[in-house]
Amino acid sequence: MESAHPGIELSFFWWAFIAYSITCLLYVVYFGVEKKWLARIAVITMAAGLAMHSAALIARSVHIKHLPLTNMFEYISLFAWFAGCFYFVYLKIYKQHILGAFIVFIVFMLMVSGSLLPKDATMQLVPALQSYWLQIHVTVASLGEAAFLVAFAANIMYFLKTGLSSGSRFAARLPELKALDRIAYKAISVGYPLFTIGALFAGAIWAEQAWGSFWSWDPKEVGSLIVWLVYSAYLHARFVKGWTGTRAAILSAAGFTCSLLTFFANLILGGLHSYG
Repeated sequence: MESAHPGIELSFFWWAFIAYSITCLLYVVYFGVEKKWLARIAVITMAAGLAMHSAALIARSVHIKHLPLTNMFEYISLFAWFAGCFYFVYLKIYKQHILGAFIVFIVFMLMVSGSLLPKDATMQLVPALQSYWLQIHVTVASLGEAAFLVAFAANIMYFLKTGLSSGSRFAARLPELKALDRIAYKAISVGYPLFTIGALFAGAIWAEQAWGSFWSWDPKEVGSLIVWLVYSAYLHARFVKGWTGTRAAILSAAGFTCSLLTFFANLILGGLHSYG
């Protein structure tokens, strides 16, 4: 994680990255030897990583004198931080180290992708970013997407369990299909209203203040709408059509895939969100 403008916050980011890497390695070994003490150590290293990650976000906020929400590196770091928080929430609720492991792997991949992005701190915000609606928009939307990430982790386990033979030792260690379906549903039930408020409503208000229009057909705006429609379809299919199991998991996974594509849309397509 080298940067042209090194700072203490990047050192914290680096140590968080190391801790998350060790956590992933511990879980890989845990999958193989099934020793509970390995999972307990993984929780400790994950806690250390999240603590370092928190320190990095705080240090960067102090450095730039505003919340670190204004470029892709900062956003992806915040997204990963929220997902790390959800790791502990769902570990506490379900006491499933397997679920925690899959969340950690996705957090690790987010940190890897973030490490490849420019990390220069923006000291002076452009006028479009000087709004408290930006803070509401980004933080609430990323919190909703972090909840979707938990659902996606459950989706991956669901597909693995259905794809592996019933006699597979690894499949036997995964939670029951009904439990995975329920975890994904509850995570989406948390993420959906947060994403709706943050990405759509707060985003539209911020856009009107920044650019004079609630909607500009920006690639990220369109992508966010598609994500919202997919998860709306998921909830509709579940409540009205009674969808559960594989069909629901496919629709849920499609929503998070669209979310990832939207996440990087402006790096490829440009648009009003390409300032970062």
